[in-house]
Amino acid sequence: MWPFLTILALFSAVGIHFWWRKKYLVQQQQIHAEMEDARRRQQQTTIDAQAQQQVLFNSMLEGLLLLDRTRRIYLANRAFKNLFGLKIELRGKTIMEALRLHELADLVERVETEGQVFDYELKLPELSGRWLRVNAAVISNSAGEREGTILVFHDLTRLKQLERTREDFVANVSHELRTPLSLIKGYVETLLDGARDNPEVAERFLKIIARNAERLDLLIQDLLTISALESGRMQLNLHPVALHSLVEKVFADLQAKATNKNVQLVSDLPELAASADINRLEQVLANLVDNAIKYGREQGSVRVGGRKLEDGKLEIFVQDDGPGIPPDSLDRVFERFYRVDKARSRDQGGTGLGLSIVKHIVHSHGGEAWAESELGRGATFFFTLPGV
Repeated sequence: MWPFLTILALFSAVGIHFWWRKKYLVQQQQIHAEMEDARRRQQQTTIDAQAQQQVLFNSMLEGLLLLDRTRRIYLANRAFKNLFGLKIELRGKTIMEALRLHELADLVERVETEGQVFDYELKLPELSGRWLRVNAAVISNSAGEREGTILVFHDLTRLKQLERTREDFVANVSHELRTPLSLIKGYVETLLDGARDNPEVAERFLKIIARNAERLDLLIQDLLTISALESGRMQLNLHPVALHSLVEKVFADLQAKATNKNVQLVSDLPELAASADINRLEQVLANLVDNAIKYGREQGSVRVGGRKLEDGKLEIFVQDDGPGIPPDSLDRVFERFYRVDKARSRDQGGTGLGLSIVKHIVHSHGGEAWAESELGRGATFFFTLPGV
Protein backbone atom coordinates (compact mmCIF):
# COMPACT_ATOMS: atom_id res chain seq x y z
CA MET A 1 0.00 0.00 0.00
CA TRP A 2 2.68 2.51 1.01
CA PRO A 3 4.75 1.98 -2.12
CA PHE A 4 1.68 2.70 -4.23
CA LEU A 5 0.90 5.87 -2.28
CA THR A 6 4.51 6.94 -2.53
CA ILE A 7 4.53 6.50 -6.31
CA LEU A 8 1.18 8.29 -6.56
CA ALA A 9 2.51 11.19 -4.48
CA LEU A 10 5.62 11.34 -6.62
CA PHE A 11 3.62 11.49 -9.83
CA SER A 12 1.35 14.10 -8.34
CA ALA A 13 4.33 16.22 -7.33
CA VAL A 14 5.82 15.89 -10.81
CA GLY A 15 2.44 16.82 -12.36
CA ILE A 16 2.05 19.79 -10.05
CA HIS A 17 5.60 20.86 -10.86
CA PHE A 18 5.00 20.81 -14.62
CA TRP A 19 1.63 22.50 -14.19
CA TRP A 20 3.18 25.34 -12.18
CA ARG A 21 6.10 25.52 -14.56
CA LYS A 22 3.75 25.80 -17.51
CA LYS A 23 1.72 28.45 -15.71
CA TYR A 24 4.91 30.27 -14.76
CA LEU A 25 6.13 30.21 -18.36
CA VAL A 26 2.75 31.48 -19.59
CA GLN A 27 2.87 34.27 -17.01
CA GLN A 28 6.44 35.11 -18.00
CA GLN A 29 5.41 35.24 -21.63
CA GLN A 30 2.49 37.48 -20.73
CA ILE A 31 4.73 39.72 -18.65
CA HIS A 32 7.29 39.84 -21.46
CA ALA A 33 4.58 40.62 -24.01
CA GLU A 34 3.18 43.34 -21.77
CA MET A 35 6.63 44.78 -21.23
CA GLU A 36 7.33 44.70 -24.97
CA ASP A 37 3.96 46.31 -25.64
CA ALA A 38 4.69 48.98 -23.04
CA ARG A 39 8.11 49.55 -24.58
CA ARG A 40 6.56 49.93 -28.04
CA ARG A 41 3.92 52.30 -26.66
CA GLN A 42 6.61 54.31 -24.91
CA GLN A 43 8.69 54.36 -28.07
CA GLN A 44 5.67 55.43 -30.12
CA THR A 45 4.82 58.09 -27.53
CA THR A 46 8.38 59.38 -27.77
CA ILE A 47 8.22 59.39 -31.59
CA ASP A 48 4.84 61.15 -31.50
CA ALA A 49 6.15 63.70 -29.01
CA GLN A 50 9.22 64.35 -31.16
CA ALA A 51 7.01 64.66 -34.25
CA GLN A 52 4.69 67.09 -32.45
CA GLN A 53 7.71 69.00 -31.20
CA GLN A 54 9.12 69.17 -34.73
CA VAL A 55 5.75 70.32 -36.12
CA LEU A 56 5.56 72.98 -33.41
CA PHE A 57 9.09 74.19 -34.06
CA ASN A 58 8.55 74.14 -37.83
CA SER A 59 5.47 76.34 -37.42
CA MET A 60 7.61 79.08 -35.89
CA LEU A 61 8.48 82.07 -38.08
CA GLU A 62 11.78 82.47 -36.23
CA GLY A 63 14.70 80.19 -36.91
CA LEU A 64 15.40 77.83 -33.98
CA LEU A 65 18.63 75.96 -33.32
CA LEU A 66 19.23 73.60 -30.37
CA LEU A 67 22.75 72.42 -29.56
CA ASP A 68 23.65 69.59 -27.17
CA ARG A 69 26.35 69.82 -24.51
CA THR A 70 29.01 68.91 -27.12
CA ARG A 71 27.90 71.86 -29.32
CA ARG A 72 26.43 69.55 -31.92
CA ILE A 73 23.09 70.31 -33.54
CA TYR A 74 20.25 68.47 -31.83
CA LEU A 75 17.40 70.24 -33.64
CA ALA A 76 17.02 72.86 -36.39
CA ASN A 77 13.56 73.95 -37.51
CA ARG A 78 12.40 74.70 -41.05
CA ALA A 79 12.67 78.48 -40.63
CA PHE A 80 16.32 78.14 -39.62
CA LYS A 81 17.11 76.07 -42.71
CA ASN A 82 15.29 78.58 -44.92
CA LEU A 83 17.19 81.52 -43.42
CA PHE A 84 20.50 79.86 -44.19
CA GLY A 85 19.40 78.22 -47.45
CA LEU A 86 20.09 74.68 -46.17
CA LYS A 87 18.53 71.42 -47.36
CA ILE A 88 20.90 68.89 -45.78
CA GLU A 89 20.34 66.97 -42.53
CA LEU A 90 21.93 68.98 -39.72
CA ARG A 91 21.46 66.74 -36.69
CA GLY A 92 24.79 65.72 -35.17
CA LYS A 93 26.84 68.31 -37.05
CA THR A 94 28.78 71.17 -35.51
CA ILE A 95 28.05 74.75 -36.54
CA MET A 96 31.28 74.91 -38.53
CA GLU A 97 30.44 71.67 -40.33
CA ALA A 98 26.91 72.83 -41.16
CA LEU A 99 27.33 76.57 -41.77
CA ARG A 100 31.03 77.48 -42.00
CA LEU A 101 30.33 80.57 -39.90
CA HIS A 102 33.15 81.42 -37.50
CA GLU A 103 31.18 84.36 -36.12
CA LEU A 104 28.28 82.12 -35.07
CA ALA A 105 30.63 79.53 -33.56
CA ASP A 106 32.29 82.31 -31.56
CA LEU A 107 28.84 83.48 -30.43
CA VAL A 108 28.07 80.02 -29.02
CA GLU A 109 31.29 80.11 -26.99
CA ARG A 110 30.36 83.55 -25.71
CA VAL A 111 26.90 82.33 -24.68
CA GLU A 112 28.41 79.44 -22.74
CA THR A 113 30.60 81.92 -20.88
CA GLU A 114 27.98 84.63 -20.25
CA GLY A 115 24.88 82.43 -19.96
CA GLN A 116 22.87 84.44 -22.50
CA VAL A 117 23.28 86.96 -25.31
CA PHE A 118 20.42 89.11 -26.64
CA ASP A 119 20.00 91.23 -29.81
CA TYR A 120 23.20 90.11 -31.49
CA GLU A 121 23.20 91.20 -35.16
CA LEU A 122 24.66 88.74 -37.63
CA LYS A 123 25.26 89.49 -41.32
CA LEU A 124 25.32 86.64 -43.82
CA PRO A 125 27.56 87.84 -46.66
CA GLU A 126 26.98 84.83 -48.88
CA LEU A 127 23.21 85.41 -48.90
CA SER A 128 23.06 88.85 -50.55
CA GLY A 129 23.63 90.79 -47.38
CA ARG A 130 20.91 89.19 -45.24
CA TRP A 131 20.84 90.39 -41.63
CA LEU A 132 19.73 88.30 -38.63
CA ARG A 133 19.14 89.13 -34.98
CA VAL A 134 20.20 86.30 -32.66
CA ASN A 135 18.99 85.69 -29.09
CA ALA A 136 20.78 82.83 -27.35
CA ALA A 137 20.87 81.21 -23.91
CA VAL A 138 22.34 78.21 -22.14
CA ILE A 139 19.99 75.32 -21.23
CA SER A 140 20.76 73.97 -17.73
CA ASN A 141 19.39 71.01 -15.73
CA SER A 142 18.11 71.09 -12.15
CA ALA A 143 21.66 70.72 -10.86
CA GLY A 144 22.76 73.80 -12.78
CA GLU A 145 24.81 71.82 -15.27
CA ARG A 146 24.84 72.91 -18.89
CA GLU A 147 22.79 70.58 -21.10
CA GLY A 148 22.98 72.58 -24.30
CA THR A 149 22.35 75.94 -25.99
CA ILE A 150 19.29 77.42 -27.68
CA LEU A 151 19.53 80.09 -30.39
CA VAL A 152 16.61 81.98 -31.93
CA PHE A 153 17.09 83.84 -35.23
CA HIS A 154 14.94 86.77 -36.46
CA ASP A 155 15.27 88.03 -40.04
CA LEU A 156 16.21 91.75 -39.96
CA THR A 157 16.83 92.12 -43.70
CA ARG A 158 13.60 93.99 -44.46
CA LEU A 159 14.09 96.32 -41.48
CA LYS A 160 17.66 97.04 -42.56
CA GLN A 161 16.45 97.82 -46.08
CA LEU A 162 13.78 100.17 -44.72
CA GLU A 163 16.34 101.84 -42.48
CA ARG A 164 18.67 102.35 -45.44
CA THR A 165 15.76 103.68 -47.53
CA ARG A 166 14.85 106.11 -44.75
CA GLU A 167 18.44 107.33 -44.48
CA ASP A 168 18.66 107.80 -48.26
CA PHE A 169 15.32 109.59 -48.26
CA VAL A 170 16.39 112.01 -45.50
CA ALA A 171 19.69 112.67 -47.29
CA ASN A 172 17.93 113.32 -50.61
CA VAL A 173 15.29 115.57 -49.06
CA SER A 174 17.99 117.53 -47.22
CA HIS A 175 19.91 117.98 -50.47
CA GLU A 176 16.82 118.98 -52.48
CA LEU A 177 15.80 121.52 -49.81
CA ARG A 178 19.29 122.90 -49.30
CA THR A 179 19.85 123.81 -52.96
CA PRO A 180 16.96 126.30 -53.43
CA LEU A 181 17.32 127.56 -49.86
CA SER A 182 21.00 128.34 -50.45
CA LEU A 183 20.13 130.20 -53.64
CA ILE A 184 17.36 132.18 -51.95
CA LYS A 185 19.62 133.05 -49.03
CA GLY A 186 22.50 134.07 -51.30
CA TYR A 187 20.42 136.35 -53.53
CA VAL A 188 18.63 137.92 -50.54
CA GLU A 189 21.99 138.72 -48.92
CA THR A 190 23.18 140.21 -52.21
CA LEU A 191 20.08 142.39 -52.43
CA LEU A 192 20.51 143.53 -48.83
CA ASP A 193 24.16 144.40 -49.53
CA GLY A 194 23.07 146.98 -52.12
CA ALA A 195 21.98 145.15 -55.26
CA ARG A 196 18.39 146.26 -54.57
CA ASP A 197 19.41 149.78 -55.60
CA ASN A 198 19.91 148.60 -59.18
CA PRO A 199 16.37 147.98 -60.56
CA GLU A 200 17.46 145.58 -63.32
CA VAL A 201 19.63 143.47 -61.04
CA ALA A 202 17.00 143.50 -58.28
CA GLU A 203 14.28 142.33 -60.66
CA ARG A 204 16.45 139.50 -62.00
CA PHE A 205 17.42 138.36 -58.50
CA LEU A 206 13.82 138.52 -57.27
CA LYS A 207 12.71 136.34 -60.19
CA ILE A 208 15.38 133.77 -59.23
CA ILE A 209 14.21 133.91 -55.62
CA ALA A 210 10.57 133.49 -56.70
CA ARG A 211 11.49 130.53 -58.95
CA ASN A 212 13.34 128.73 -56.15
CA ALA A 213 10.57 129.48 -53.66
CA GLU A 214 8.15 127.86 -56.09
CA ARG A 215 10.49 124.88 -56.38
CA LEU A 216 10.49 124.54 -52.58
CA ASP A 217 6.70 124.73 -52.52
CA LEU A 218 6.43 122.01 -55.20
CA LEU A 219 8.87 119.81 -53.31
CA ILE A 220 6.95 120.17 -50.05
CA GLN A 221 3.62 119.48 -51.78
CA ASP A 222 5.06 116.38 -53.45
CA LEU A 223 6.52 115.16 -50.14
CA LEU A 224 3.13 115.57 -48.47
CA THR A 225 1.47 113.69 -51.32
CA ILE A 226 3.98 110.82 -51.12
CA SER A 227 3.53 110.63 -47.34
CA ALA A 228 -0.27 110.52 -47.63
CA LEU A 229 -0.15 107.85 -50.35
CA GLU A 230 2.34 105.60 -48.55
CA SER A 231 0.54 105.84 -45.20
CA GLY A 232 -2.86 105.12 -46.73
CA ARG A 233 -4.32 108.38 -45.42
CA MET A 234 -5.30 109.57 -48.87
CA GLN A 235 -8.88 108.55 -49.62
CA LEU A 236 -9.83 108.00 -53.26
CA ASN A 237 -13.13 109.36 -54.56
CA LEU A 238 -13.85 106.79 -57.27
CA HIS A 239 -16.20 107.68 -60.12
CA PRO A 240 -16.42 106.90 -63.85
CA VAL A 241 -13.90 109.18 -65.61
CA ALA A 242 -13.94 109.85 -69.36
CA LEU A 243 -10.24 109.59 -70.21
CA HIS A 244 -10.36 111.38 -73.56
CA SER A 245 -11.81 114.54 -71.97
CA LEU A 246 -9.33 114.40 -69.10
CA VAL A 247 -6.38 114.13 -71.49
CA GLU A 248 -7.63 117.15 -73.44
CA LYS A 249 -7.77 119.13 -70.17
CA VAL A 250 -4.19 118.13 -69.29
CA PHE A 251 -3.06 119.10 -72.80
CA ALA A 252 -4.71 122.51 -72.41
CA ASP A 253 -2.94 123.10 -69.07
CA LEU A 254 0.48 122.18 -70.52
CA GLN A 255 0.09 123.72 -73.96
CA ALA A 256 2.25 126.73 -73.08
CA LYS A 257 5.19 124.47 -72.10
CA ALA A 258 4.73 122.43 -75.27
CA THR A 259 4.62 125.56 -77.41
CA ASN A 260 7.89 126.83 -75.91
CA LYS A 261 9.63 123.67 -77.20
CA ASN A 262 7.56 123.39 -80.40
CA VAL A 263 6.25 120.05 -79.16
CA GLN A 264 3.02 118.71 -80.61
CA LEU A 265 0.57 117.09 -78.17
CA VAL A 266 -1.33 114.22 -79.79
CA SER A 267 -4.15 112.12 -78.32
CA ASP A 268 -4.85 108.71 -79.87
CA LEU A 269 -6.98 107.72 -76.92
CA PRO A 270 -10.32 106.07 -77.81
CA GLU A 271 -13.47 106.72 -75.83
CA LEU A 272 -12.61 104.85 -72.61
CA ALA A 273 -13.94 105.29 -69.09
CA ALA A 274 -12.03 104.35 -65.94
CA SER A 275 -13.14 103.92 -62.35
CA ALA A 276 -10.82 106.44 -60.74
CA ASP A 277 -10.36 109.53 -58.60
CA ILE A 278 -10.41 112.23 -61.29
CA ASN A 279 -8.09 114.60 -59.39
CA ARG A 280 -5.45 111.94 -58.76
CA LEU A 281 -5.72 110.58 -62.29
CA GLU A 282 -5.23 114.09 -63.63
CA GLN A 283 -2.09 114.31 -61.47
CA VAL A 284 -0.79 111.07 -63.03
CA LEU A 285 -1.39 112.24 -66.60
CA ALA A 286 -0.05 115.73 -65.90
CA ASN A 287 3.19 114.33 -64.44
CA LEU A 288 3.73 111.94 -67.36
CA VAL A 289 2.89 114.47 -70.09
CA ASP A 290 4.98 117.17 -68.37
CA ASN A 291 7.96 114.79 -68.19
CA ALA A 292 7.50 113.84 -71.85
CA ILE A 293 7.59 117.51 -72.84
CA LYS A 294 10.66 118.19 -70.66
CA TYR A 295 12.74 115.24 -71.81
CA GLY A 296 11.45 114.85 -75.37
CA ARG A 297 13.20 116.51 -78.27
CA GLU A 298 12.42 120.00 -79.46
CA GLN A 299 9.98 120.14 -82.38
CA GLY A 300 8.97 116.63 -81.45
CA SER A 301 5.68 115.15 -80.26
CA VAL A 302 4.10 113.67 -77.16
CA ARG A 303 1.49 111.00 -77.77
CA VAL A 304 -1.14 109.63 -75.38
CA GLY A 305 -3.02 106.44 -76.22
CA GLY A 306 -4.60 103.41 -74.68
CA ARG A 307 -6.72 100.31 -75.06
CA LYS A 308 -9.06 98.04 -73.15
CA LEU A 309 -7.53 94.72 -72.07
CA GLU A 310 -9.26 91.35 -72.08
CA ASP A 311 -9.62 91.35 -68.30
CA GLY A 312 -11.56 94.62 -68.42
CA LYS A 313 -8.69 96.82 -67.28
CA LEU A 314 -7.49 99.83 -69.26
CA GLU A 315 -3.89 100.30 -70.40
CA ILE A 316 -2.85 103.91 -70.97
CA PHE A 317 0.50 105.11 -72.32
CA VAL A 318 2.35 108.43 -72.68
CA GLN A 319 5.09 108.40 -75.33
CA ASP A 320 7.84 110.87 -76.18
CA ASP A 321 10.50 110.89 -78.92
CA GLY A 322 13.45 111.98 -76.78
CA PRO A 323 16.84 110.31 -76.19
CA GLY A 324 15.29 107.41 -74.28
CA ILE A 325 16.21 105.77 -70.98
CA PRO A 326 19.19 103.42 -70.46
CA PRO A 327 18.15 99.79 -69.76
CA ASP A 328 19.71 99.80 -66.28
CA SER A 329 17.55 102.79 -65.30
CA LEU A 330 14.16 101.52 -66.49
CA ASP A 331 13.42 99.66 -63.25
CA ARG A 332 14.52 102.62 -61.13
CA VAL A 333 12.83 105.62 -62.73
CA PHE A 334 9.86 105.29 -60.33
CA GLU A 335 12.10 105.51 -57.24
CA ARG A 336 11.95 108.67 -55.18
CA PHE A 337 14.57 111.24 -56.27
CA TYR A 338 16.06 108.90 -58.86
CA ARG A 339 17.27 110.85 -61.90
CA VAL A 340 18.63 109.38 -65.12
CA ASP A 341 20.44 112.65 -65.91
CA LYS A 342 20.85 114.56 -62.64
CA ALA A 343 22.17 117.79 -64.16
CA ARG A 344 19.48 117.99 -66.82
CA SER A 345 16.71 117.10 -64.37
CA ARG A 346 17.65 119.91 -61.99
CA ASP A 347 17.90 122.35 -64.88
CA GLN A 348 14.34 121.40 -65.81
CA GLY A 349 13.21 122.22 -62.25
CA GLY A 350 11.67 118.88 -61.25
CA THR A 351 11.43 117.63 -57.67
CA GLY A 352 12.42 114.04 -58.49
CA LEU A 353 9.17 112.75 -56.97
CA GLY A 354 6.79 112.94 -59.94
CA LEU A 355 7.14 109.35 -61.17
CA SER A 356 7.08 107.98 -57.63
CA ILE A 357 3.77 109.79 -57.10
CA VAL A 358 2.51 108.32 -60.39
CA LYS A 359 3.39 104.80 -59.24
CA HIS A 360 1.72 105.20 -55.84
CA ILE A 361 -1.47 106.70 -57.25
CA VAL A 362 -1.74 103.96 -59.87
CA HIS A 363 -1.10 101.26 -57.25
CA SER A 364 -3.76 102.76 -54.97
CA HIS A 365 -6.22 102.27 -57.85
CA GLY A 366 -5.20 98.62 -58.13
CA GLY A 367 -3.12 99.15 -61.28
CA GLU A 368 0.51 98.82 -62.35
CA ALA A 369 2.99 101.31 -63.81
CA TRP A 370 6.08 100.61 -65.91
CA ALA A 371 8.33 102.10 -68.57
CA GLU A 372 9.72 100.88 -71.87
CA SER A 373 12.44 102.56 -73.90
CA GLU A 374 15.06 102.16 -76.57
CA LEU A 375 18.00 104.55 -76.53
CA GLY A 376 17.65 107.18 -79.22
CA ARG A 377 14.00 106.29 -79.88
CA GLY A 378 12.17 107.86 -76.95
CA ALA A 379 10.43 106.39 -73.90
CA THR A 380 6.91 105.16 -73.24
CA PHE A 381 5.30 105.10 -69.81
CA PHE A 382 2.41 102.70 -69.27
CA PHE A 383 -0.13 102.33 -66.48
CA THR A 384 -3.30 100.31 -65.96
CA LEU A 385 -6.61 101.24 -64.34
CA PRO A 386 -9.86 99.42 -63.63
CA GLY A 387 -12.34 100.04 -66.42
CA VAL A 388 -16.03 100.85 -66.05
